[in-house]
Amino acid sequence: MFITGSNTTETHPVIATFMKRALKKGCKLIVADPRRIEMAEYADVYLQIKPGTNVAMLNGMMNYIVEQELYDMDYINERTENFEQVKEAVKNFPIEKAAEICGVDVDDLKEAAKLYGEAGTAGIFYTMGITQHSHGTDNVKSVANLAMMCGNLGKPSGGVNPLRGQNNVQGSSDAGALPIYYPGYQKVIDPLSKEKFEKAWGVQLSEKNGLTIPKMMAAVNDGIIKFIYVMGENPMVSEADLNHFEKTLDKLDFLVVQDIFLTETAEKADVVLPATCFAEKEGTFTNSERRVQRVRKAVDPPGEAREDWQIIDELMRRLGYNNDFTNPKEIMDEMAFLTPKYGGICYDRIEEEGLQWPCPTPDHPGTPYLHKDQFAKGIGTFHVIRYLDPAETTDDEYPLILTTGRILYHFHTRTMTAKEEGIENIAGKSYIEISKGNAEKLNIKDGELVCISSRRGRIKVAAKISEMVSDEVVFIPFHFSEEAVNRLTNEALDPTTNIPEFKVCAVKVEKI
Repeated sequence: MFITGSNTTETHPVIATFMKRALKKGCKLIVADPRRIEMAEYADVYLQIKPGTNVAMLNGMMNYIVEQELYDMDYINERTENFEQVKEAVKNFPIEKAAEICGVDVDDLKEAAKLYGEAGTAGIFYTMGITQHSHGTDNVKSVANLAMMCGNLGKPSGGVNPLRGQNNVQGSSDAGALPIYYPGYQKVIDPLSKEKFEKAWGVQLSEKNGLTIPKMMAAVNDGIIKFIYVMGENPMVSEADLNHFEKTLDKLDFLVVQDIFLTETAEKADVVLPATCFAEKEGTFTNSERRVQRVRKAVDPPGEAREDWQIIDELMRRLGYNNDFTNPKEIMDEMAFLTPKYGGICYDRIEEEGLQWPCPTPDHPGTPYLHKDQFAKGIGTFHVIRYLDPAETTDDEYPLILTTGRILYHFHTRTMTAKEEGIENIAGKSYIEISKGNAEKLNIKDGELVCISSRRGRIKVAAKISEMVSDEVVFIPFHFSEEAVNRLTNEALDPTTNIPEFKVCAVKVEKI
């Protein structure tokens, strides 16, 4: 197993238990993370890389794999294209150079490359530690290059495994909650997909892609967007460069928030629509392994709260569009009818156990892992990816790299977990992890309130002297609205996904 950009025990504790079982059975483990997370203690090789140097690390590993001829030429010839270009590119990126950029020992990096290259089967596991960068797409493509180079895609327990950050991110994406897709990743700009959904829904649809959140906010600034509807999201804590984001949000003519609690974002809304939580509604969740599972109502919702689909359905009726839906099962049936990947999934089949898509027909057993005989696109394409610095680097004024993430006790923006007294007693306030060396240099004591500044803002939180971070790096969890770390983070965007660079920004820490 190769874990990179994932603090698995804290952010995906259930998956981490399965990983620990695999280790007990003799599985080898590589961990690459700027912090010495718990999984690093189990690792055969731990690489404490600088934030934002993932491409350098992966290209360095591939350089060694090419040099030692550890790649799978049969797999490459049968299932991929453009390998020779990547092979030549990584030949010109010595592993010694990669180790220097990453700030790790070259022998450790060689050992990691050797372990991965010689493994009969290897799985790569990542989360937002590699995607929330200005070059996040490059990071993921480099991961895919490494996996294909060693023949690790399309086999049980191998592959490239992005661990989803919330319980139904996968299902929401599958259902079309993305600006460029209809349900089932059918492209908005594809005329045939557009025609299919127009016929099914009896409306005319736009042929243009929608906007991501950063692009929406730019359109608000330009006076193009005047109304935003926020559902189950708390961007007043989770968005990058919060000072700028809040000023932009205040320019809206009208803001609606649909949620289960009065979040920091809901407090700014003109209208709040009270929704139900997971235990108060019927439906399905789709998890990280693409398994569609039934969710059943256990208790009645409080007050005037309604199920999300009922709120949206009623709003559509008031806007002049009448659906015939009377329950979530009928919505699921429509999704199966219009979405080939979900074609064989219905409530009857998932009554006891979920099914993994693709599941195209009623008699299909589901798909435990993808790309078994060939890739979804046919041939797997290698991409030449060159290392680029993060959008923001350190200097004399801002000498430390700040990275952000989650902790075990809290979920996302604490909309739910902050309501629990026991959790708040354990982890009720934010903090900054700082190395012992930096603490001594700045004359900072453990627990002392310190000021952290970036080019965008400043906050004050307690110092936590820690061996988890190096002298070049500090860490602050992003959950807390009071002194929110995202008042510091950089909104520099990945050009492909428009995801901000949450994981790297330059800061200074000052004693108060």
